[in-house]
Amino acid sequence: MSKAVKIAYKPVGLLLGAGAGLAAGLIFKQVWKIAGHDDDAPHATDPDRGWGEILLAAALQGAIFAIVKAAVDRTGAVGVHKATGEWPG
Repeated sequence: MSKAVKIAYKPVGLLLGAGAGLAAGLIFKQVWKIAGHDDDAPHATDPDRGWGEILLAAALQGAIFAIVKAAVDRTGAVGVHKATGEWPG
């Protein structure tokens, strides 16, 4: 990959990453509600929640974040490849 494409992709990658984080958070909140739990996911320090619920929420949130981030990163890379003929990364 050329240096120019690498430099040009850096801010795009940062914006896509921030957007992925926001989208993943919104998706997780909806999934947590649909799963029949409270409106808000538990925090690790919440004394009223058990280990199982806290670890389930963390695992689900991590999986959703990873899937959304991978999809957004891949979409961005494909877009750069189509626009420049070079694969970023």
